[in-house]
Amino acid sequence: MPNSTHIDLRFTGDFSLAASVSLAASASFVEDLRGGQDGEAGVLDLAFPLEGSWSTVGVRVDQHNSRVRASVRANPDGATTDDIRAQLERILSLDVDGAGFADVAARDDVVAGLRLRHPGLRPVLFPSPYEAAARAIIGHQLPVRQAAAITARIAEEHGVRVDVGDHVMHAFPAPDRLAGLSSVRGLAARKIEQLRALGGAADGWLGSARLRAMDREEALSHLQQLSGIGPFSAELVLLRGAGDPDAFPRHEKRLHRAMATAYHLGDEPDLDALERVADRWRPYRSWIGLLLRNSISQ
Repeated sequence: MPNSTHIDLRFTGDFSLAASVSLAASASFVEDLRGGQDGEAGVLDLAFPLEGSWSTVGVRVDQHNSRVRASVRANPDGATTDDIRAQLERILSLDVDGAGFADVAARDDVVAGLRLRHPGLRPVLFPSPYEAAARAIIGHQLPVRQAAAITARIAEEHGVRVDVGDHVMHAFPAPDRLAGLSSVRGLAARKIEQLRALGGAADGWLGSARLRAMDREEALSHLQQLSGIGPFSAELVLLRGAGDPDAFPRHEKRLHRAMATAYHLGDEPDLDALERVADRWRPYRSWIGLLLRNSISQ
């Protein structure tokens, strides 16, 4: 096993790594991320390019009681612990103060039930808005399993091979590698062109801090200037890539159906009615939307 640097991850409020990883594995749009989990409860293995430098790191995250620690198993370019910690805390939604979640549950019975069934759960995000956008392009109008297989193929053929100790992972390629993509078996030429353009635009265009600092509508409009990113995908990138914790997805029909079922809103509630319900979830609309959508679909 390679030597490891240990990084303690910081958070406020409840958190369960096991519950969060379980939801990530069950969510259809991150089904292929199950390969990063080694099967042990409360353990998550990840390999990803760091935002900004785009150097690839491999980490194992585990939790013992309230202590969440990352063991850096691969860091060939010598990325700083501060940069690795910051990205991991965002990936695990630990950069958001979760102490107020109980207050939301106290005023909404549906949220209270979700919190009781999934204590300590927070969304596990894509490693970066860049990766979220790439997966959105790959997965558009494809079955989930087919998109997952193509994503894994791109990582194996163009990404960095990372030894995390007891197994090997393949990180998604950094933007400069994606910008040089020429062909991918099973992927349409139009999508390859869109991925190349994404690779060329990632620096400065898709920074998580920049996106979260923008006005929400401005950020969504900004993202839709990327080829292959429409309204649904822009919401995915902002919520599940940049990690905006308090946005209501206006184009996530599965969530809307789940809300209609849970809140007895009829077969086709209008968007205004759904937004009024979601207003009760502030400041965790993204978190609760994800949890509700997947709880109803399981």
